[in-house]
Amino acid sequence: MVMGNSHLFMGRSNKLAVIASHLQESRLLFPGKQWQCGDLTGESAVLESNVSGSKDGKYELLSAANDLIADEIKDLMTKTGEIKGQQTDTVLAGSLAKALCYINRISKETKAGEEVKSRILVIKAAEDSALQYMNFMNVIFAAQKQNILIDACVLDTDSGLLQQACDITGGLYLKIPQVNSLLQYLLWVFLPDPDQRSQLNLPPPVHVDYRAACFCHRNLIEIGYVCSVCLSSKNQVYFL
Repeated sequence: MVMGNSHLFMGRSNKLAVIASHLQESRLLFPGKQWQCGDLTGESAVLESNVSGSKDGKYELLSAANDLIADEIKDLMTKTGEIKGQQTDTVLAGSLAKALCYINRISKETKAGEEVKSRILVIKAAEDSALQYMNFMNVIFAAQKQNILIDACVLDTDSGLLQQACDITGGLYLKIPQVNSLLQYLLWVFLPDPDQRSQLNLPPPVHVDYRAACFCHRNLIEIGYVCSVCLSSKNQVYFL
């Protein structure tokens, strides 16, 4: 929430969308359904619901956004069904696709002559899912075609898929050495826009794991077989 508030404070025209990627669904936390369709920042809706102003001195938009995000997260966790086994992967590809759709909506609703510079920040604490490899790569190349940067802030184990996403789209990939310093890295590394990053001393690029997932078992492989017809990669050869 501090990262989102800081982004909104950086410029009057800045907009924010927060999407939760969970085990069973991806949900748009902010802006919520109660915001007006024509108001992508939700500011007019906040002013309508807080006519008397904020009593504690907070900016109404930030205060309402924080409350809405917290309520949506609680509702998402409450409605989560029983988790079987030790499943920790999320529907990340679907969440990224939803983010691209939201960016496309904003781009179409902007005035003529205005340019929208969008970027996506993924804060990841779950494991990669090789089953989502094809969908994930489609989302990455769609973002590259629209000149949308994908940044990744990884809290747990390294993510080969996000390394590829950041390298292809020109974003930054960073595995946090200490979770206690998460806010510091978010504000230092990911808050500045791409034009400002060239003037900062940022962490060096990481080695990208470009292993592909086989089509037969969805496992990441280093050496495989490529079909000459459909160009799919496999880790086994089947003779008929």
